[in-house]
Amino acid sequence: MSAETDMIKLYSGRIMALAADMPRTTRLNTPTATAKKRAPLCGSTVTVDVQLDDGVITDYGQDVKACALGQAAAAVVGANIVGLTPVQIKAGRDQLFDMLKNDGAVPAAPFNDLEVLQPAKDYKNRHASILLAFDATLDALEASKTDA
Repeated sequence: MSAETDMIKLYSGRIMALAADMPRTTRLNTPTATAKKRAPLCGSTVTVDVQLDDGVITDYGQDVKACALGQAAAAVVGANIVGLTPVQIKAGRDQLFDMLKNDGAVPAAPFNDLEVLQPAKDYKNRHASILLAFDATLDALEASKTDA
């Protein structure tokens, strides 16, 4: 396959549609915690706000400045994160990491739409951007423990 064909496969219509229709892009006024993560290689950033009640995410906002791959991942995270616990979010992040780095299985529901990012496993320089929404969320959840 040519490099051009590989890039077309990587930036599929599904990825572009997810990136274009990202949910929860309004930052929260009074979040329980906020975190910002940056992918050093590409400069992508994701800032997330989380609202927690009894260890469950009850609201979520994100500001995503990333490539289409990072935006698509953030779209899936944003669409599914409310109602989840930190343990479930960590499991989703670990499954996405395993899919990208170790040719692992597609993340389980509710993050199974991350399957669209399987072609990115061959583009290691994009992995950090793809993981940003999860990483920022986990940092915010960790910060919420210290702020409590």
